[in-house]
Amino acid sequence: MIQLSTGRLDQVVAVGAHCDDIAIGAGGTLLTMCLARPGLRVDALVLSGGGSEREREEQAALAAFCPGADLRLTVLKLPDGRMPAHWDEAKAAVEELRERSEPDLVLAPRADDAHQDHSGLAKLVTTAFRDHLVLGYEIVKWDGDLGRLAAYQPLSPQIAEEKVRLLQEHYPSQQHRPWYDRETFIGLARIRGIECHARYAEAFAAAKLTLNLGD
Repeated sequence: MIQLSTGRLDQVVAVGAHCDDIAIGAGGTLLTMCLARPGLRVDALVLSGGGSEREREEQAALAAFCPGADLRLTVLKLPDGRMPAHWDEAKAAVEELRERSEPDLVLAPRADDAHQDHSGLAKLVTTAFRDHLVLGYEIVKWDGDLGRLAAYQPLSPQIAEEKVRLLQEHYPSQQHRPWYDRETFIGLARIRGIECHARYAEAFAAAKLTLNLGD
């Protein structure tokens, strides 16, 4: 499997439509980066859940998923499932995030995600972060929209298990969902690991990137 390096990462942006989106889609990747780079700046934006139990869950969860990082989290109050109707507010939030950050990497939902909030946010991200590496994470769900992705971050068994543990510990409000369990998260990580010759992995969509093959 060919490996490409981003070089040194000093700042990462992570965005989600809902609390727990970032952790489900890229929690293992965040753990991997933050443990390898103490002091990494992580600017996180979540569009919904502000002022509720879900915001408190998200604050504790992302602090755990970003150990030793300079985490700056903003959780807004847009209504769940209604992002297209609040396009201007979402766009303003993403553009404000862009104005105060110059990330080496952006983690966002996939543009072809079947949930309208996820796909809408993904489209906004690529209009604001035009010259950045944007990786689109996947979120398993009832819609069955998992596909063939182009980029993989291998996860050690320890990181994969820690991701599952943190998801179960920090998001009790989601435990009633029939798919929200260890088998779902570790199973998908195992499948993505098979695809990239690793034990476990997270997979991402990469819409556009520039290669430097001359050096």
